[in-house]
Amino acid sequence: MNKTTKLLIICSMKITDTHTHLYMKQFDVDRDFVIKRAINSGIDRFYLPSIDSSTIPKILKLERKYPNICFSMVGLHPNKVNPENLEYELKNIEKWLNHHSFLFVGEIGIDLHLETKYLHEQKYVFQTQIQWAKKKKKPISIHCRKAFDQIFEILSKEEDSNLKGIFHCFSGTLEQAKKIIDFGIKLGIGGMITFKNNYISQFLHKISLENIVLETDSPYLSPYPFRGKRNEPIYIKIILNKLSKIYSLSEEKIADIINLNVEKLMFFSSS
Repeated sequence: MNKTTKLLIICSMKITDTHTHLYMKQFDVDRDFVIKRAINSGIDRFYLPSIDSSTIPKILKLERKYPNICFSMVGLHPNKVNPENLEYELKNIEKWLNHHSFLFVGEIGIDLHLETKYLHEQKYVFQTQIQWAKKKKKPISIHCRKAFDQIFEILSKEEDSNLKGIFHCFSGTLEQAKKIIDFGIKLGIGGMITFKNNYISQFLHKISLENIVLETDSPYLSPYPFRGKRNEPIYIKIILNKLSKIYSLSEEKIADIINLNVEKLMFFSSS
């Protein structure tokens, strides 16, 4: 048994994966096994972000099968923003939001990685969904790729006491991290922190653990040594181990602090 295998088996903590796409086809063959293996290893809650209205029934099916373990989100992903069906999607998202108790609104945001021609529409959709979240008093899950300035522009317009959430898969600078925290948003830390060429680990110790949550984004962004393979929630323990080294604290202590961060978000959502 190698060191990584031992790390995954040890179970003495309760951990939440705040961003996992367990409903996707990559898990169709062994979804129940993946979930149960993670639960047996201490990962006992999974937050499931939607991509568009078509993914919501799949997410709710998992939530029904695993009550108080799988928690659903609702939102229109920026990569799914298209002027041709934009209003249709928003109406469906809003309808779902009004008829089901979702934990978060997400994942939502702005993505300029592949193209910029729908930037205006992405901003509109992002801000609209933030306003829904604030009205419902739900935290948001933010997706951002090459769009920090645009994200900050919208957050500045919507900043108030009802703006809470997670900046999914944070990959910015220390200055950007501080700005996100000032908005009342926590940083979602995932597998990238284990990559050899990552720079977040060089400054993350300057960020209080009270501002951090854990995520996998599975099936994407597997941590080292599983990079390039399908990611799954159990690998969140590798990320936790990396944080333990960065902060020079035990995994148990870090897990306790982060679990409290998650509880505060859940309380905000249910209040």
